[in-house]
Amino acid sequence: MRITELVPGLDLDTKAALLAGRDVWTLPAVAEIGLGSLVMSDGPVGVRGVHWTADDPSVTLPSPTALAATWDSALAERAGRLLAQEARRKDVHVLLAPTVNLHRTPVGGRHFECYSEDPLLTGTIGAGFVRGVQSGGVAAAVKHFVANDSETDRFTVDVRADERTLRELYLAPFEQIVAEARPWAVMAAYNGVNGSLMTENDRLCNGILRDEWGFDGIVVSDWLAARHTTRGANGGLDVAMPGPKTVFGKRLARAVRAGEVAEETVDAMVARVLLLASRVGALDGFPAPADHSTLDGTELAREIARRSFVLLRNENSVLPLTKPRRIAVLGQAATEARILGGGSATVFPSSVVSPLEGLRAAAPDGVEISHAVGADPRTTLRPALDGFLLETVVRDKDQHVLGRYPLGEGAVSWIGDLPRGLSAKRIGTVAITGTFVPSVSGQHLLSCTGAGDLRFTVGRRTLFDGKHLPDGEDLVTAIMSTKEKRFALDFTAGDAVEVELVYEPPALPEEDEGFAWISFGIGHSAPSASEDELLDEAAALAAGADVAVVVVATTPEVETEGVDRTSLALPGRQDELVARVAAVNPNTVVVVNAGSPVEMPWTDEVAAVLLTWFPGQAGGTALADVVFGNEEPGGRLPTTWPTRMADSPVLRVRPEGGVLPYEEGVFIGYRAWDRSGRTPAYWFGHGLGYTTWTYESATVEPDGVRVRVTNSGDRPGREVVQVYLRSSEEDRPRRWLAGFAVVSAAPGESVEAVIPLPERAFATWTDDGWHVRPGDYPVDIGHALDDIRLTTLTRCWRPGCRAV
Repeated sequence: MRITELVPGLDLDTKAALLAGRDVWTLPAVAEIGLGSLVMSDGPVGVRGVHWTADDPSVTLPSPTALAATWDSALAERAGRLLAQEARRKDVHVLLAPTVNLHRTPVGGRHFECYSEDPLLTGTIGAGFVRGVQSGGVAAAVKHFVANDSETDRFTVDVRADERTLRELYLAPFEQIVAEARPWAVMAAYNGVNGSLMTENDRLCNGILRDEWGFDGIVVSDWLAARHTTRGANGGLDVAMPGPKTVFGKRLARAVRAGEVAEETVDAMVARVLLLASRVGALDGFPAPADHSTLDGTELAREIARRSFVLLRNENSVLPLTKPRRIAVLGQAATEARILGGGSATVFPSSVVSPLEGLRAAAPDGVEISHAVGADPRTTLRPALDGFLLETVVRDKDQHVLGRYPLGEGAVSWIGDLPRGLSAKRIGTVAITGTFVPSVSGQHLLSCTGAGDLRFTVGRRTLFDGKHLPDGEDLVTAIMSTKEKRFALDFTAGDAVEVELVYEPPALPEEDEGFAWISFGIGHSAPSASEDELLDEAAALAAGADVAVVVVATTPEVETEGVDRTSLALPGRQDELVARVAAVNPNTVVVVNAGSPVEMPWTDEVAAVLLTWFPGQAGGTALADVVFGNEEPGGRLPTTWPTRMADSPVLRVRPEGGVLPYEEGVFIGYRAWDRSGRTPAYWFGHGLGYTTWTYESATVEPDGVRVRVTNSGDRPGREVVQVYLRSSEEDRPRRWLAGFAVVSAAPGESVEAVIPLPERAFATWTDDGWHVRPGDYPVDIGHALDDIRLTTLTRCWRPGCRAV
């Protein structure tokens, strides 16, 4: 039976219900037509499933910025295949990934979850990822369509961008992925574009995405993004999430009966949902996805990590380490692995290898590795753990107990769904309660976090009782942000004390009341050395070592969904730690554990800088692979790194009057740096390796740029051959990425890369559509944007180009 033949057999109420979430993560089943319940889950580094809990672990891959740093679409496809494997294991049909918004400015708080500042690199990696996911019979929902490039006021901001800017930058990755990978779903963003919310944007969702590009999948709202029934349905939205209360369902049926939405529109929406179900094996009569060969998640996570690491600096070839006897590893981030960013990208791995663990496990015989904290990047206290015996107690509004749940540490995070048997609308308060038996006497630090009303009691003393909801922030942003109240108390070792943190969740809008937003906790820090003493200890340890490896990091609070960054400085006193170590040890290697750019004022003082992004669960093992030279750091920067935040050409993320104008037009990232005449710390495409490459020749042929390169070093290596077009026209970027290829070669071996130059690479958007500007174009080929090895020329006209 054809899918379109199933739709007329459904009544209006059933059809409308099928377009609204049954709950947080699923759509309703319709047994009479053999339709199962479609299940969705967050990605993009793993598959969390329908429960926000560590009890349901997932393989955790490196951050999307890391995947983009490989510049390898085939590797991205393997990552997608692995996540399809994880999704099938968890009975998930739709993976809410990849995120293909652009790094418009380095202060975007969620950029670790995006790929790049460049639309071509973003689209190429994203297309590979989507192909991999969907090859496993799981839908990829490409997000966030479109211009969700910052987090400030993301629910209400109206992005104003001219048509050329949208076409050449922000729509381009989506267009490429639709053309090359045929995704089965696209997620509509929270924000508006040019006066219309994206969940209601007829021109972009229907006119461009469907009619112009031929997209045949569903458009699903970001969670809580759908605001209006009629405008949503007529504007191209198919599914409103989450449920059970949405602007679709019963409201949509009423709108049809009132003549506000044509039933034919609803029929088309339902047909697209059924098409999705047929593709993922959730509709009778259509085969379930075929099984695929099993991928080893840990090994793939390790491979992606080491191939994503970007060696920014390597003076005197200090890396790889070959003959050290004493290595000092410094920084709290060396023991407390930073594997992912905060927000909906959070998943829970079954195991994690920290940098220190990885280095110790792989160190050659006779190498001594010691560690000192030096500096802690955390901006909040760790969840209460050692000495605490805690449980969660849930009460209704009359203070009757609804449930008790054991708690391993002092944090509750119920986002989306609740423990079985609980209903969000019945909850009055949730409490973390129990006892604390300190193991050491002295002054301890305790804290409470949570967006809502809090009452924090320790012993007989009430430390806080009041509202803890920041003014001027939307509820979701407040919950995603970790804001802490901290207290210093004296305790005696062995003396038990009662602790209780009672949390009253804030009232949700009626349409959101089925969605759980309960996130709060107790933090704790035992008496310890002062920050000055920790720095002194680290410097002394470094002075006696052959090599000092300093691991610095951002935190999930610094790089997270819902909040843009106000600084690119490393949190805490980590910059001071690096400077002090470098002053006593000339062989200082800094490992930068961050998902997007940070300021590095000490760069010229250290021997090596290795960027490891958020490296996933196997990051420590991959670090050892690279540091000890078993593998080469294969990454190239997918985004430009400024020396100082203030130098960045584009910084504005805060709207005025609800409007955020993209006044810079097509000039973001390296395009903007080129135009400004300023020099960043590291250009787009930069990255060193452990071998050298000689660029022998380049010619432009009908099938593309043919580049011959030779591995002129003494060990095997991989090279990313980058091709840029150049223009002197005022309204165009000075240079832009036109293509790239990854090649491998043994020492002394020569290889040839063929990099197509499609017509679109020469085109700009005009009032009449895409237009190729005929003329002579210099073609720059090289190792990075600032390391061009060869230049040739091509003459372009419709419909192709040739060498000159």
